[in-house]
Amino acid sequence: MADKSVLIVEDEDNFARALEIILTRHGYATHRASDGDAALTALNDNPPALILLDVLLPNRSGFEICQTIRQTPHLQDTRIVMMSARNGQAEQRKGMAMGADAFLNKPFPTSDLLSLIDELTGKDTHA
Repeated sequence: MADKSVLIVEDEDNFARALEIILTRHGYATHRASDGDAALTALNDNPPALILLDVLLPNRSGFEICQTIRQTPHLQDTRIVMMSARNGQAEQRKGMAMGADAFLNKPFPTSDLLSLIDELTGKDTHA
Protein backbone atom coordinates (compact mmCIF):
# COMPACT_ATOMS: atom_id res chain seq x y z
CA MET A 1 0.00 0.00 0.00
CA ALA A 2 1.27 3.47 -0.88
CA ASP A 3 2.14 5.92 1.87
CA LYS A 4 -0.58 8.57 1.97
CA SER A 5 1.08 11.25 4.10
CA VAL A 6 1.47 14.80 2.84
CA LEU A 7 3.38 17.64 4.45
CA ILE A 8 1.88 21.00 3.50
CA VAL A 9 4.43 23.81 3.71
CA GLU A 10 2.46 27.01 3.24
CA ASP A 11 2.56 30.24 5.23
CA GLU A 12 -0.86 31.54 4.09
CA ASP A 13 -3.13 30.08 6.75
CA ASN A 14 -6.43 30.02 4.83
CA PHE A 15 -4.85 28.36 1.79
CA ALA A 16 -3.08 25.79 3.96
CA ARG A 17 -6.31 24.95 5.79
CA ALA A 18 -8.14 24.53 2.49
CA LEU A 19 -5.43 22.14 1.27
CA GLU A 20 -5.66 20.15 4.52
CA ILE A 21 -9.43 19.74 4.13
CA ILE A 22 -9.20 18.73 0.48
CA LEU A 23 -6.43 16.20 1.06
CA THR A 24 -7.98 14.72 4.21
CA ARG A 25 -11.27 14.18 2.39
CA HIS A 26 -9.31 12.43 -0.36
CA GLY A 27 -7.80 9.99 2.15
CA TYR A 28 -4.44 11.59 2.88
CA ALA A 29 -2.94 12.16 6.32
CA THR A 30 -1.71 15.75 6.43
CA HIS A 31 0.76 17.68 8.51
CA ARG A 32 1.54 21.33 8.20
CA ALA A 33 4.51 23.65 8.51
CA SER A 34 4.20 27.39 8.05
CA ASP A 35 7.85 28.28 7.46
CA GLY A 36 11.06 26.82 6.10
CA ASP A 37 12.62 25.89 9.43
CA ALA A 38 9.47 24.12 10.65
CA ALA A 39 9.33 22.24 7.34
CA LEU A 40 12.83 20.83 7.76
CA THR A 41 12.07 19.81 11.35
CA ALA A 42 8.84 18.08 10.28
CA LEU A 43 10.62 16.30 7.42
CA ASN A 44 13.28 14.91 9.71
CA ASP A 45 10.82 13.92 12.45
CA ASN A 46 8.37 12.09 10.20
CA PRO A 47 9.21 12.00 6.47
CA PRO A 48 6.02 12.11 4.35
CA ALA A 49 5.39 10.48 1.00
CA LEU A 50 4.96 13.92 -0.54
CA ILE A 51 5.54 17.56 0.32
CA LEU A 52 3.44 20.42 -1.04
CA LEU A 53 5.98 23.20 -0.92
CA ASP A 54 5.31 26.90 -1.39
CA VAL A 55 8.16 28.85 -3.00
CA LEU A 56 7.91 31.98 -0.84
CA LEU A 57 8.24 31.14 2.85
CA PRO A 58 9.57 32.80 5.98
CA ASN A 59 13.11 31.76 7.07
CA ARG A 60 14.00 29.58 4.06
CA SER A 61 12.64 29.55 0.55
CA GLY A 62 10.94 26.55 -0.97
CA PHE A 63 13.90 26.32 -3.34
CA GLU A 64 16.30 25.93 -0.39
CA ILE A 65 14.09 23.27 1.18
CA CYS A 66 13.79 21.37 -2.09
CA GLN A 67 17.55 21.38 -2.53
CA THR A 68 18.10 20.21 1.06
CA ILE A 69 15.64 17.33 0.59
CA ARG A 70 17.43 16.17 -2.55
CA GLN A 71 20.81 16.28 -0.76
CA THR A 72 19.60 14.34 2.32
CA PRO A 73 19.88 10.56 1.83
CA HIS A 74 16.86 9.51 3.93
CA LEU A 75 14.64 12.16 2.26
CA GLN A 76 15.73 11.78 -1.37
CA ASP A 77 12.70 9.67 -2.32
CA THR A 78 10.22 12.22 -0.96
CA ARG A 79 8.04 13.54 -3.77
CA ILE A 80 7.97 17.33 -4.04
CA VAL A 81 5.25 19.49 -5.58
CA MET A 82 6.23 23.14 -5.54
CA MET A 83 3.60 25.88 -5.63
CA SER A 84 3.79 29.58 -6.41
CA ALA A 85 1.40 32.47 -6.96
CA ARG A 86 3.93 34.27 -9.15
CA ASN A 87 3.12 32.20 -12.26
CA GLY A 88 6.57 32.74 -13.71
CA GLN A 89 8.27 30.31 -16.04
CA ALA A 90 11.64 31.14 -14.46
CA GLU A 91 10.37 30.05 -11.02
CA GLN A 92 8.96 26.86 -12.46
CA ARG A 93 12.23 26.04 -14.26
CA LYS A 94 14.23 26.75 -11.10
CA GLY A 95 11.97 24.53 -8.99
CA MET A 96 12.29 21.64 -11.42
CA ALA A 97 16.06 22.18 -11.64
CA MET A 98 16.29 22.01 -7.82
CA GLY A 99 14.63 18.61 -7.90
CA ALA A 100 10.87 19.18 -7.67
CA ASP A 101 8.74 16.44 -9.19
CA ALA A 102 6.07 18.92 -10.28
CA PHE A 103 5.19 22.61 -10.09
CA LEU A 104 1.73 24.14 -9.73
CA ASN A 105 0.87 27.80 -10.30
CA LYS A 106 -1.69 29.14 -7.81
CA PRO A 107 -4.58 29.13 -8.03
CA PHE A 108 -4.95 25.62 -9.42
CA PRO A 109 -7.97 23.34 -9.86
CA THR A 110 -8.47 20.89 -6.99
CA SER A 111 -8.81 18.07 -9.51
CA ASP A 112 -5.34 18.84 -10.92
CA LEU A 113 -3.83 18.80 -7.44
CA LEU A 114 -5.45 15.51 -6.45
CA SER A 115 -4.58 13.78 -9.73
CA LEU A 116 -0.97 14.88 -9.43
CA ILE A 117 -0.64 13.77 -5.80
CA ASP A 118 -2.33 10.43 -6.52
CA GLU A 119 0.08 9.87 -9.42
CA LEU A 120 3.19 10.80 -7.46
CA THR A 121 2.30 8.75 -4.37
CA GLY A 122 1.11 5.74 -6.35
CA LYS A 123 -2.34 5.93 -4.79
CA ASP A 124 -4.82 3.62 -6.46
CA THR A 125 -7.72 5.90 -7.35
CA HIS A 126 -9.90 2.91 -8.24
CA ALA A 127 -9.79 1.37 -4.75
